Amino acid sequence: MLAAVLWLGNVSFTVIDNENHVEPVADESKPVQSLTGLSTVAKLIGCNINELKLSLSKRNMRVGKDTIVQKLTLPQAIDARDALAKSVYSCLFDWLVEQINESLAVGKRRTGRSISILDIYGFESFDKNSFEQFCINYANERLQQHFNRHLFKLEQEEYIQDGIDWTRVDFEDNQDCLSLFEKKPLGLLSLLDEESTFPNGTDLTLANKLKQHLHSNSCFRGDREKLFTVVHYAGEVTYDTTGFLEKNRDLLHLDSIQLLSSCSCHLPRAFASSMLIQSEKPVVGPLYKAGGADSQRLSVATKFKGQLFQLMQRLGNTTPHFIRCIKPNNVQSPGLYEQGLVLQQLRCCGVLEVVRISRSGFPTRVSHQKFARRYGFLLVENIADKDPLSVSVAILHQFNILPEMYQVGYTKLFFRTGQIGVLEDTRNRTLHGILRVQSSFRGYQARCHLKKLKMGISILQSFVRGDKVRKEFAELRRRHRAAATIQSQVKSKIARKQYKGITEASLVIQSAIRGWLVRRCSGDIGWLKSGGTKTNESGEVLVKASVLSDLQRRVLKSEAALREKEEENDILQQRLQQYENRWSEYETKMKSMEEIWQKQMRSLQSSLSIAKKSLAVEDSARNSDASVNASDATDWDSSSNQFKSQASNGGGGRQQQQPMSAGLSVIGRLAEEFEQRAQVFGDDAKFLVEVKSGQVEANLNPERELRRLKQMFETWKKDYGGRLRETKMILSKLGSEESGGSMEKVKRKWWGRRNSTRY
Repeated sequence: MLAAVLWLGNVSFTVIDNENHVEPVADESKPVQSLTGLSTVAKLIGCNINELKLSLSKRNMRVGKDTIVQKLTLPQAIDARDALAKSVYSCLFDWLVEQINESLAVGKRRTGRSISILDIYGFESFDKNSFEQFCINYANERLQQHFNRHLFKLEQEEYIQDGIDWTRVDFEDNQDCLSLFEKKPLGLLSLLDEESTFPNGTDLTLANKLKQHLHSNSCFRGDREKLFTVVHYAGEVTYDTTGFLEKNRDLLHLDSIQLLSSCSCHLPRAFASSMLIQSEKPVVGPLYKAGGADSQRLSVATKFKGQLFQLMQRLGNTTPHFIRCIKPNNVQSPGLYEQGLVLQQLRCCGVLEVVRISRSGFPTRVSHQKFARRYGFLLVENIADKDPLSVSVAILHQFNILPEMYQVGYTKLFFRTGQIGVLEDTRNRTLHGILRVQSSFRGYQARCHLKKLKMGISILQSFVRGDKVRKEFAELRRRHRAAATIQSQVKSKIARKQYKGITEASLVIQSAIRGWLVRRCSGDIGWLKSGGTKTNESGEVLVKASVLSDLQRRVLKSEAALREKEEENDILQQRLQQYENRWSEYETKMKSMEEIWQKQMRSLQSSLSIAKKSLAVEDSARNSDASVNASDATDWDSSSNQFKSQASNGGGGRQQQQPMSAGLSVIGRLAEEFEQRAQVFGDDAKFLVEVKSGQVEANLNPERELRRLKQMFETWKKDYGGRLRETKMILSKLGSEESGGSMEKVKRKWWGRRNSTRY
């Protein structure tokens, strides 16, 4: 919309006939900017370009029931164009103010309070002053009277009402100048509106009318031709009436309003409706141009005056504060101070009178209640039960304020300039000290609270971290157990595979040896049977073979027992390894493990003792067999002296028994060594367990010593197994030799008996 207003200023007109009638430039033969301006305005406001041309070049006038179309001359067309632009701009400004007020009304409805800022120009005095400066200076006159009344009249009236001894200060009032503007019917605004209603009124007739009716007023002075001078509060200003009437009329015809109402945009239609509503309001007095406008509208001066009175009424209902801006120089240069210019502005604004009243009067005023509430805590004595006036007087006496520097009114205390500063300084120092004490105490409380919070946070963190570490340790222990289980399964599988291979190899070797022995024994027995041996002799041979097989079975049992012990040792090693990984869990189980180990050792010892007893029984059986053989040899000699030398040589049986006794001694030494080693390893393991559990103090590393003990056990076990296998082979050889000797003995006995029989 603002762009449309600016483009309206670029619309130009051309004369079309001899009567000076015009129409907007809209063909391509004219300048491009004119064509662009007309079409751009129509596009921006959303109307038809032909309707826009008609509203700017023609005017519809209603006479009775008929409508007359009147073509506009160049001045009329320009006025119509400018009136449309100013009306759209005015409506746009009003709409923008309304939107801002609606947005600010939310906070006002919520709090019930608002702050309004009025920023206006000061008095304007140029080389040529027109209608705009006339309205601005009139508004400044009204605001200056409000300023004077608030600072001069009301202040002095307040002194009188409160019973203060006060000498009245005279000041310059601008009521005469305001009467010059607002007096009816012979005032500047009234005469301007009256001249604006005349069809033949001109700027010169307006100036003459003002000079004719206002020459007796002290604030008015008529000059030559169209000029007149007004003596304002700030000084004299000379106005030129050129353009006063047209600017005051500001006519907008019904054709332009209908054009706006036909636009496609929302804002122009809203502007047209607001214009129609204003045109329907009654107008006080003949303020319309006869035969010119189709709608009765207020003049610009009248509207300005009404808005100014509304502003003054609102200012009277508020608590105003004034800020005066002083221009230090006319060239707008920093650091340059023109004393005469500044003094002139201070005189125009009435600041000098304000300073004079403040210096001679009591500019600082405080009610009794507020003064007592603000400075009552500074009193040394307790004044809680006294009234505000007594408290205020006590404060003044305590701080030794001179009587001529203040006065006590009915409702307020009046102080001269600078007196309240002493109390403010004392109050600020006291409050600063109180704040320092409070800040120190609050800081101490905050530090104590922070310390408690830190302690609580630390405890909470310790619990959280402990729970987290316990979970991590449980997970790690679970993984470690799983890894140990997998390792034990893999190692047991490898050990079973190795043991299975060794077992299969041993079985193959044993089967080969046993087959060879069986084939050898079966051949001899078959040869004896084919020779016709006796029943008792064959029975004696079978007995010797059973003894050998019994020995072989016992050796196999010893090997099986040894394998069982090796397996038990492997299980113990696995348990020891698990104990290293889970030492804290197995401390209570170590004693039971040790008891199991001792039981196993006792069982091994019992097995070895049983083997020794069985070997001793076998030895006694062999001795009995040897005695039987000796008796046989003796009987042989008694029957025949031919074999006496052979019978007397009974040492051959003892020679055969010596290897068997050697084998028994070797087995006995192995059993004793096993018992000693078992006792030593058991004692060492028990000692290391006691050291690691803390029952016994020793300067050694239990884990390293345990590994070394395991290595020693493995080395001894390997060496012991080798020696056991060698003993087994020796016993096998002895058994084979014994079986061979027995066969030779049987042969000799059979041969001897056969010869004796034949003899």
